[in-house]
Amino acid sequence: MSKVKKKSINKKLIKTFEIVIADDRRIDTLYRNIVGYIRTARSNVLLTVNTEQVRAYWLIGRDMVEEEQAGKERARYGAFLLEEISLRLTKPDFKSNLGWVHYRALMRDGRVEARSFYELEASKNNWSGRELERQMGSFLFDRLAKSRDKKGLLKLSCKGQEIIRPEDAVKEPLVLEFLGLPEGHKLVESKLEEALISNMQNFLLELGRGFAFVARQKRITLDGDHFYADLVFYHTVLKAFVILDLKVKPLTHADLGQMQLYVNYFDMEERTEGDNPTIGLILCAEQNKKMVKYFLGDKTKNIFASKYQLHLPTEKELEEELKKEIKDIKHKLSQIKNA
Repeated sequence: MSKVKKKSINKKLIKTFEIVIADDRRIDTLYRNIVGYIRTARSNVLLTVNTEQVRAYWLIGRDMVEEEQAGKERARYGAFLLEEISLRLTKPDFKSNLGWVHYRALMRDGRVEARSFYELEASKNNWSGRELERQMGSFLFDRLAKSRDKKGLLKLSCKGQEIIRPEDAVKEPLVLEFLGLPEGHKLVESKLEEALISNMQNFLLELGRGFAFVARQKRITLDGDHFYADLVFYHTVLKAFVILDLKVKPLTHADLGQMQLYVNYFDMEERTEGDNPTIGLILCAEQNKKMVKYFLGDKTKNIFASKYQLHLPTEKELEEELKKEIKDIKHKLSQIKNA
C-alpha cells in the first residue's frame, strides 16, 4: 500500500475517532443536563407539581432535538441517542418511588398543603397510583385535618401523618367502600367482620401505617364466662395492642363498658415488657362523643369510638362533619374560659 493511501486512511481514522470522542462528550453533557432537570423538578414538585414536571419534559425535549439536529456531521449518531440516554438514566437513583401516575393524580388537588401531604404519604407508604387516587377520593387529608389547629395542619402538610399518641392513629370517619356492602339496618356485625377479613389488605391500608393483624374473635374467659373481641391488631409504631370492636348500630354505654373490659384484660394478661397500654377502638354506625366523654371520664385516654361509612364521602358530608367539629371545639373553649 502506498504511503499516500496510508496517510489518507490515517487521517480518516483520526477524524472518525475525534468525532466519536466529541459525540461521547456531547452525550455526557446532555445526560448531565437531563439529570439536573429531573432532580430540580422533583425537588420543587411539592409546590408546583404540574409546572415543574412539564418544564422538565420540555427542557429534555428541547435538548434532544437540538442535539440531533445540530449539523450533518453529527446526524449519524442521532439514531442511538435516545437509547444511550435511556440506558444511562436507568442507573441513577432520583430518591423517589413515585411515578407519573402519582403526579397526575396529585395535579387534581389544587391545595398546596393537601398535595404536599399526599405526596409524602404515598412515598412513605409505597402507595400505588390506584391507592393514592383512592386515598385522595376518600379525602384522607381532610379527615385527619379537621381536628387540628393551624399549627397541626401545617405540620400535617409538611411531615405527613405522624403517629406519636394513640389518637394520632384514629381516623374519623373510617371509609370502607371497598367492602362493597350496602348501608342499611339489615347489615349484621358478623357479615361486616367477614367482609373486613376478606379485604384485610385494603382494610390495613385504610387503618393506616403501623397496624399488624393478630387475631379474629379473640376469646377472653373469666370464671367460665366467654367474651370475644372481634379483631386484635398490634401497632408497631405505638408498641401497643389495638382491640377493634364492630357495631352496626349506634354506640351505647354497654359497648364502652365491654371495650373497657377488653382493654383491662389485655393490659393485665397479654401485655408484656416493652408494650404500651392497650388501645380500644369501637367502629360504629353512629357515635356519641358526649357519651364517650362522660362514661370514660378523663382517666381513660386509650379508648376511642369512630364512625365508619360504606361509601366514599362527599365534600358536603365532610363540610358538615367539619362544622360539627368546630362547634365542639368552640364549646370546649367556652367552658374553659368560663371555668
